[in-house]
Amino acid sequence: MRGRRHAVIGAGGVRIGLLTAGTGPPLLLIHGGMSCIEAWEPIWPALAKRWRVTAMDRRGRCTSGDAEQYTIEEEYVDIAAVATVLAEQSETPVNVFAHSYGATCALGAASRGALLRRLALYEPPGPQTNPPAWLQAATGMVNNGRPGQAMSSFLTEIIGLSPEQVQELRYAPRAYDVLPIVSATLPREGLALASVDLSKNAKLVKGPVLLLLGDQSPAWASEITHALSTTLADAKLVILPGQGHGAIDSAPDLIVAALQRFFAD
Repeated sequence: MRGRRHAVIGAGGVRIGLLTAGTGPPLLLIHGGMSCIEAWEPIWPALAKRWRVTAMDRRGRCTSGDAEQYTIEEEYVDIAAVATVLAEQSETPVNVFAHSYGATCALGAASRGALLRRLALYEPPGPQTNPPAWLQAATGMVNNGRPGQAMSSFLTEIIGLSPEQVQELRYAPRAYDVLPIVSATLPREGLALASVDLSKNAKLVKGPVLLLLGDQSPAWASEITHALSTTLADAKLVILPGQGHGAIDSAPDLIVAALQRFFAD
């Protein structure tokens, strides 16, 4: 991925790595779990043609630092810190597109007054996403040195992929090694979701929010997204036909078109 590498200091002095490309209004991308900046590669060139797009590595992976202890609230502060810097540079609040766990973090940041203009959220998870029994088993896999097994379990049991689809992903070319990210972040992020109050956060968000939902996505995604559509003050729900949780990879043009319509208003 092409762009300028730079960084912002987030919560507790943690370095948050960034990649910026393109010109135009500012757009911040926040990836989900088991991901990093390079996860945006399928839509990066198209976004950079329309916006001054910046992707952040969330703490605990790739170009970002980490802290000894973890709370999801620190991620809210990280996002607010990045958004503040980008808003100062552009002299306007930033638009945000966030996926999965990153969408939950973006909602939390918006609820606490981060400088965000419009928010696009693609299937933010909540407490019902990771059943306690699954999280305990997956954490055990990671602690016993089997992050690949934990990742496969997540993709099949939580995201709803078939074993054949997981096998295809395993051998697909990737610009980053996902297993260190799984080891460092899967257990703690799964545990953090158990105490997230999405409804409370949503009630504090007053700006426009686009909710993206695949019509083939797991039941938890549909439940949460439809609940948020009625709780948020200004929400628009868009269903992605034939898609699940991974439309950034499987239908990048569909994602870019939805963002262009929403952020152009």
